[in-house]
Amino acid sequence: MRTGICKSPDSRHWRELYKAALSEIGKSKLLERIAEAEKAVVLRARELFHAAGDNGEETEALEDVMYALHALGSNCRMRQGPLQSLKNGEPLALPVSVSNA
Repeated sequence: MRTGICKSPDSRHWRELYKAALSEIGKSKLLERIAEAEKAVVLRARELFHAAGDNGEETEALEDVMYALHALGSNCRMRQGPLQSLKNGEPLALPVSVSNA
């Protein structure tokens, strides 16, 4: 039985992207870093799903990281204020059911 978390190159890649997202201080770049890290986490989770062996610890770490990235992204989007278009900065239109609530 293996002990510890896998330190393969694939394991290091998602960890590096996760750390980059956590340490990003630029608001404009934060959501991009979060998206990159989430993509790497999903890819690694798929790899582990198809891999043989005991990957429980890394799988659990991936779940925790995805939760943290989601929370960080939600917090970032909430702090940005009104919904803004990513292309031109103009407010996005809310669906009728939301705007009439």
